[in-house]
Amino acid sequence: MKKIHVLLLKAFIRPFFVTFFIVMFILLMFFLFKYVDDLIGKGFEWYVILELMYYASAANVSMALPLSILLSSIMTFGTLGENYELVAIKSAGISLQKAMMPLLVLITCISISSFFFSDYMLPKANLKFGSLLWDIRNKKLSFLIKEGVFNSSIPNYSIRVDKKGADGVTLHNVMIYDHTSNNGIAKIIIAKEGKMASDDKYLLLKLKDGVRYEESSGKNASYNPRQELTRMRFKETDQKFDISSFNMKRTDEQGFRNNTQMLNLKGLTKKQDSLTKDLDSTNKYNATVINNYFKQNTYVKGYTRVKAIPKVIKGDLLNMVPQPQKRSVIQSAYDQANSVKQNVSARVGDFEERTKNIIKVQIEYQKKFTLAFSCLLLFFIGAPLGAIIRKGGLGLPVVMAVVFFLIYHVISTVAEKSALTGTLLPFFGPWLAIIVLSPLGAFLTYKATVDSALFDISAIKQFFINLFKKKK
Repeated sequence: MKKIHVLLLKAFIRPFFVTFFIVMFILLMFFLFKYVDDLIGKGFEWYVILELMYYASAANVSMALPLSILLSSIMTFGTLGENYELVAIKSAGISLQKAMMPLLVLITCISISSFFFSDYMLPKANLKFGSLLWDIRNKKLSFLIKEGVFNSSIPNYSIRVDKKGADGVTLHNVMIYDHTSNNGIAKIIIAKEGKMASDDKYLLLKLKDGVRYEESSGKNASYNPRQELTRMRFKETDQKFDISSFNMKRTDEQGFRNNTQMLNLKGLTKKQDSLTKDLDSTNKYNATVINNYFKQNTYVKGYTRVKAIPKVIKGDLLNMVPQPQKRSVIQSAYDQANSVKQNVSARVGDFEERTKNIIKVQIEYQKKFTLAFSCLLLFFIGAPLGAIIRKGGLGLPVVMAVVFFLIYHVISTVAEKSALTGTLLPFFGPWLAIIVLSPLGAFLTYKATVDSALFDISAIKQFFINLFKKKK
């Protein structure tokens, strides 16, 4: 390896890792803002949130990796051009293609690694992320006793505390409404002081200096309909609450394994084959059901069916029906037509849903390859662009990288949406952005190779001057 190759690799690797982790951090912040309502106030341990962020970061690699390659390549060659190191390299007889060769080998290795990552690691990360996020969203709110507020999180109980101690365990002026009785009348417990203790299943309140009020029907309710109020004073008592339903339970991941984003290439191929077979069998069944509406299947047992000779009926068909039966015949025809219409509309909706699932599988299959090619494409855009603008640092390179990446992301997003709706072939959904921007990468590489400015103002001006001269 030549020294110039080592210089270029060192100049590229440092900004690549920095930009990659910065972009990952920004995407994780967006993730937290999106799911903040599902995470706050549920009493999760710190390692549960950290585990969720770890799996979410794996899903963000498909966006962070191409952007970091684009930004770091612009910064690397922009810095080399700004410091006239590219001029020195070219003056030594090394062309831009030769100077880009070690970085091209590195980007190729990263692209191949990204393909294996999207095929093997990303489905597993999506599986873990999807199952954990499902458990988090379905976990009930943790039982938090707040001062001066009735809390009804625990079923059949309402608890109010005037003040909590500094230790977070001692409670002052506790009031509990117990709705567990079958007569619909709540029991009331009032205590001057209490302490909390809990485990995985129960919350225990040790109450002191209090009163319990219970209201019930009299012993002879039929003769004496008046209610009886019982008041019991206590020095100390324990009140136990079942909070086992508040604990987060991990769902079996097998229930999420058939999701499209959680399959590799082999699994996607099998799923597409099974969905296609189901769609074909459904279409055959639908055709059979619709045809049966117009077939006469009823005949008297013991008699053979005779083929009717078709007759040409001229005029209004209803005139052939006797007047007393005309109303029932019209109603029967209307009911049959309405039944066929409802059946067909239901079958059409089912057909569209099955077709959309097949398209999703086809798009996900192509996306396994587009991550690797997008890394190569954005490198061929960023490296020549940095050599042309000759600006390093985090100023102009960041702006240019964000602009080109937004163009790439918008085209790919619109193309995938169009493919899902059926207006575009599923193959072109993930690949359209790469197909559109590939000529731009070739153009920028040519411009950087011939040492031409991106937009030569003088050449454009001379072109218009010559054009006007010809008109004159």
